[in-house]
Amino acid sequence: MRILVMYATLMPVVIGGAANMIFTKTTLYRRHRSPIDGGKSCPDGRRIFGDNKTWAGFFGMIAATCIAQMLWGLLSASSDAVGSRNELYRHFDNTLLFNAAAGAIFGLAYVLCELPNSFIKRRIGIQPGKTTSGLRGAAFFIIDQIDSLLGVVLILAIIAGLTVPQYIQYIILGALTHIALNAALYALRIRKNI
Repeated sequence: MRILVMYATLMPVVIGGAANMIFTKTTLYRRHRSPIDGGKSCPDGRRIFGDNKTWAGFFGMIAATCIAQMLWGLLSASSDAVGSRNELYRHFDNTLLFNAAAGAIFGLAYVLCELPNSFIKRRIGIQPGKTTSGLRGAAFFIIDQIDSLLGVVLILAIIAGLTVPQYIQYIILGALTHIALNAALYALRIRKNI
């Protein structure tokens, strides 16, 4: 079943994202919460990215996804039900080095692809961590669910040879998973909004 293949392949990114969200609630994170934009603003007077895009969160996502991918590789090696469904292991050997590199690249793609969305939201006056209403709110709700996925799945498409329909399927499943995960984190009071 295709949905199992998609989850078997990108579960480390889901786990990495959840782990990084939890990390952003820790004292360690708060002590090292330096904004990526250094507090600087554009000529319009608005911040480049805002306070929510931090170096700690940036590197935290890369590290969390790297660790999750390595652990997922170990699970995949011991479980044919997981390992045989993973798109990556159809093209590459399931080694610790490969998983560390893949996890780091996925984590980097995730955080880099969130930045343009934050930049645009600051330009139109949406505050970090806030939402807006109407058509603009609906559009940004969708973009918020897929911005990071666009880069992650593009990397997967390049290294695993996904077709365009498969790419779109990953984005849709990823968006639905992102919404469900955000709802769970909201219910646990880790997130302030869905």
